Amino acid sequence: MPQSPRPRLTRDVLLASALARADAAGLDALSMRALAAELGVVPMALYKHVANKDELIDGMVDLVWAEVEPPAIGGAATDDGSAGAPAVPWHEAMRARATSLRAALRRHPWAIGLMESRMRPGLANLAAHNAMMGCLREAGFSFRATVHATSVLDAYVYGFALQEKTLPFDTPEESGEAAAAKSETVPPEVALRFPYLLEVVAELARDGYDYDEEFATGLDLILQGIERLQP
Repeated sequence: MPQSPRPRLTRDVLLASALARADAAGLDALSMRALAAELGVVPMALYKHVANKDELIDGMVDLVWAEVEPPAIGGAATDDGSAGAPAVPWHEAMRARATSLRAALRRHPWAIGLMESRMRPGLANLAAHNAMMGCLREAGFSFRATVHATSVLDAYVYGFALQEKTLPFDTPEESGEAAAAKSETVPPEVALRFPYLLEVVAELARDGYDYDEEFATGLDLILQGIERLQP
């Protein structure tokens, strides 16, 4: 049975293939030569669409940004032509955006640490940041307060995503099992010196560590703090 022809190589096809390869094996497994072999072309064919690997990664990061839900800026126009209040309150929009960003990083863990480091941000990257700034500015936050709010929100999401990536369990049940196993190896004299840490181990062994619950709790604390900056 004849094989179906490969899709014509375009920039979109190239970026999608690179994204899938990084998702499956990490960024270290991504090379122009390996990518060319996977696409069935010579390596030089890739350079018709990207100047180098750095530009390739720029495009991949922009695809991740395109998956993030941007908060709405303002709302429907009022009778005098100005923007009305957004359909979703700013804190709900920020919660949805943070949750969406975390979800995108869980799908593409190789992108943690790269989302803010690109010197040539793509359109999706720019649109996501503009929407976040615009949502808060239209909600009445000052420029400086908006900068503070966006900075702390992104730092929280990126830091949580990094911790989630590196901890050796994925579910509350797995974390409970890990905590129970650790508690059995703690000598009594050590337990007496660090009672509060022992309490953490005991509690996690019983109830586990739920990533979703912890993320939502921390996010609510941050949003409550940001609300104090609103005039």
